Amino acid sequence: MMSNKVNIEDHGKYVVITICRPEVHNALDPETHAAMDHALNQFEQNPNQLVAIVTGQGTKAFCAGGDISAMAKAEVLEDYAVPRNGYGGMTCRKSSKPIIAAVNGLAMGGGFEMVLAADIAIASEHAVFALPEARIGTAAVAGGMHRLPRMIGMKRALEIQLTGRTISAEQALQWGLLNQVVSADELLPAAIALAEDIIRSAPLAIRAILQASKGGMQYSDEFAAMKAQDMGEFPAVQRMLTSSDVKEGLAAFLEKRLPHWKET
Repeated sequence: MMSNKVNIEDHGKYVVITICRPEVHNALDPETHAAMDHALNQFEQNPNQLVAIVTGQGTKAFCAGGDISAMAKAEVLEDYAVPRNGYGGMTCRKSSKPIIAAVNGLAMGGGFEMVLAADIAIASEHAVFALPEARIGTAAVAGGMHRLPRMIGMKRALEIQLTGRTISAEQALQWGLLNQVVSADELLPAAIALAEDIIRSAPLAIRAILQASKGGMQYSDEFAAMKAQDMGEFPAVQRMLTSSDVKEGLAAFLEKRLPHWKET
């Protein structure tokens, strides 16, 4: 799907996906939703790409969430179509490869929910975050109501949602919603450096870590999760353990050389 509302830059083992609607703070209309979903589907299907970086064009906004004007024009809910994989193709996606959010400005509503859905998030110093849906008569139905309490605790999550207040990048970092806060000109380089660090790891190990770490959260404690792992509930772990790359990694360590991963 071709769209001038989303830009895709293929850098070999990582891809940068940029929402290109700075005139509306990179808000998501149906076409942008679909283009983002298509870009992330391509990433999932490309065995050479191991990490995706999602960001917004310009310096003011990562994503202001849903395009309110497009929503208001919709005569029925289906006229404002959101992909099966959720807001921006992210909030309902079970990605087998890491997605990094590079938050270059405000992240509101569905835009904040996209950040919550990312595996890793880096923000510029001037970024701000909010879930203001209640002020227009709705709520953060794209995962925000469920992810936020799990990440920062119920009381903080309810304050953010019930008041619609914004929080700063520094506050988001302190609460564990971000991995790093950097200056605006360092944002994309920092995200790329992180992607390049991830790419050094074995692709099957990356998939296993994502599947087990996320899937294990459904169990009552870590012992139940480890039992499920031993029972084969996380097939990516079994595939990793039986791959030739395990021997390659050990050999490379002993021989003091870089490993040559063969399996994806």
